[in-house]
Amino acid sequence: MVTPEQVKQYIAAGLACDLLEVSGDGHHFEAVIVSAAFDGLARVRQHQLVYQALGERMREEIHALSMKTYSPFEWKNRT
Repeated sequence: MVTPEQVKQYIAAGLACDLLEVSGDGHHFEAVIVSAAFDGLARVRQHQLVYQALGERMREEIHALSMKTYSPFEWKNRT
């Protein structure tokens, strides 16, 4: 079973993050991700970058991932 820490490591290995928090129960995970790579991108494209970082693990190990993604500017100015 995959742990939240492993999911965090997988994302961090493929995407430079300013902030990365992952929680979950081994099947369903929630993540908050702040990355400069998200600057100027639509939310869908931001999520695609995270899925790209996870690669085949999304099909094989991780059954569900709910995420909140932010650029550093968005994170700083969130309400």
